[in-house]
Amino acid sequence: MGKVVSHRLKIAGWVAIGAVAGALTTVQLQAVARGTLAPLPLEELQQLAAVFGMVKSDYVEPVDEKKLISEAISGMVASLDPHSQYFDKKSFKEFREGTSGRFVGVGIEITMEDGLVKVVSPIEDSPAFRAGLKTGDLITKIDDTMVKGLTINDAVKLMRGEPRTKVLLTIFRKDENRTFPVTITREEIKTQSVKTKVVEPGYAWVRVSQFQDRTIEDFARKVEEIYKAEPNLKGMVLDLRNDPGGLLDAAVALSAAFLPDNAVVVSTNGQLEDSKFVYKATPQHYLRRGGPDPIKRLTDATNGALKKVPLVVLVNEGSASASEIVAGALQDHKRATILGSQTFGKGSVQTVRPLGPDTGLKLTTARYYTPSGGSIQATGIVPNVLVDETPEGNLFAALRTREADLQKHLGNGKDPQVVEQPMTDAQRAAEQQRDEAREQARKRLEEEAKKNPGQRLVPEFGSEKDFQLQQALNQLRGRPVVVSKTQTVRTEEKKEN
Repeated sequence: MGKVVSHRLKIAGWVAIGAVAGALTTVQLQAVARGTLAPLPLEELQQLAAVFGMVKSDYVEPVDEKKLISEAISGMVASLDPHSQYFDKKSFKEFREGTSGRFVGVGIEITMEDGLVKVVSPIEDSPAFRAGLKTGDLITKIDDTMVKGLTINDAVKLMRGEPRTKVLLTIFRKDENRTFPVTITREEIKTQSVKTKVVEPGYAWVRVSQFQDRTIEDFARKVEEIYKAEPNLKGMVLDLRNDPGGLLDAAVALSAAFLPDNAVVVSTNGQLEDSKFVYKATPQHYLRRGGPDPIKRLTDATNGALKKVPLVVLVNEGSASASEIVAGALQDHKRATILGSQTFGKGSVQTVRPLGPDTGLKLTTARYYTPSGGSIQATGIVPNVLVDETPEGNLFAALRTREADLQKHLGNGKDPQVVEQPMTDAQRAAEQQRDEAREQARKRLEEEAKKNPGQRLVPEFGSEKDFQLQQALNQLRGRPVVVSKTQTVRTEEKKEN
C-alpha cells in the first residue's frame, strides 16, 4: 500500500440539504488495492456459484445477473457492522458529495413541519437565496409532486439534480398568507458549516454543524471577525450538538486551534499497519494539500488568545465521530468543559477503496482513541456537566438512536469476546426501560405538536431560549449551572447476535 495515501483519514457519510441521515463515519480514502489477497475458501465459493446458477435458471422470472452479484456483495458487507457498506454508482456519488460539502441543488437548509418542507435558511448566495426564499417559507410542491406525505430525504432527492436544470417550487409564505411558484435553476452549492454570534459582550458562540473541506477556513475567518469585534473575549462556547462528523483532518485542525502545538488529538488502531497512527496538533497532520494554514493565521491574528480563552463545548446524542474526536481531545487535555448529553459513540474508522470507476467498498478497519487512550466506540464522550436540552428535561432525547442501539455494532475492543455473549436479565430490563422511555417521548412529542401546531418543540440552537447555551454561559461566568436530575451515563452493553 503506497505511503502517499497511508494516513489521509477522512470521515464522511450521507448528507441531505440541512438534514443528516445517520451519523457520519470515519473513513480512509485509498486509491489502490492491497497487493496480496487472503486464500479463498473454494468450497464455499463453489456453493455461491451454484446458488447463483440456480437462481438464474430456476427462479420464477428472469433476474438481472449484475443486480444479483451487487446484492450478494451488499449482503456480505452489511453483515459485518452498521458502517461497512458497498457503494453502487448512485450511493458512491452521494458519498463523495457528503465529504466535500458540495452538491447540486437549490441551496436551502430544511426541516419538516406539518408534513411540509420548511426552509430553515437559504444558503448565502445560492439560487434559492437569489430567488428570494426566506426562513419559515413552506414548500408545498416540488415540480408536480405534492410534498405532503414525502419524507425529508424524498424531498431532498427531488430538489437535487444536474447543474443548469430547473425545478419549480410552490411556496406558502405564512406571514403574507399567500402561495406562489418559484422556478430555480440548480447549481453547485457550497454548504455553510460554521455559524458564529457574540451572544453578549465578551462571550461568543461558535457552531460547527459538520466537518467539511471548507470548515476550517470558514472557522478561522469567522473567529477572526469575532476577535476584531471583541478583542478581550472572556469566554467561548463551541457548539457541536447534532454535528454528525465530517473530515478527520478538519477535526484535528479544529482541536489544534485550541490545544498546545504537537498535543495528541486522536489515535487509530487496527489490523493494518496503516491503521496505527497518532494524530497531533501540527500542520503536517491536518493540511492535506499543503498551502496556507488557516489555524496558524488565526493564532497569529489573535496573538494566541484562542489557545487560552475559557472554553465550553456543547454536545448531545447527535454529536458523532469527528465531533467526538474534538470533544474527547479537549476534555482529555482539560482545555474545555464538556457540557450537555452523552454523545453518539461512533468510534470506528472505515476505509473506502474504489472497486471501479464509480463503485466502491467502505470497510471498518480501525477504532479511534482519545489522547488518554479511551475508546469512544459504543460509549461516546461523557460530559463533565450533564445538562438537559430544556428546563423541563431532555424531552425527546429517548427518541434518538445512538451507536450502541445499532444492530451488529462493534465493541470497544477492550474485550471482544464479551460482545458475543447473550444479554443478562439486568441488560434486558435496561433495554425494556429505554423502549418504554422512547414510547413515552413519542407520545409527548405528539401531544406537544397538537398543543403548539407549527412551533419548534426544542428552541433553535444559538437563540435566547437555548437552555443549554445559557447554562454554558453560566459555566463560563462562574454562575450556578442547572444540571440534569435524570440523565444517567450509558456504558457499552453486551448484545445478542
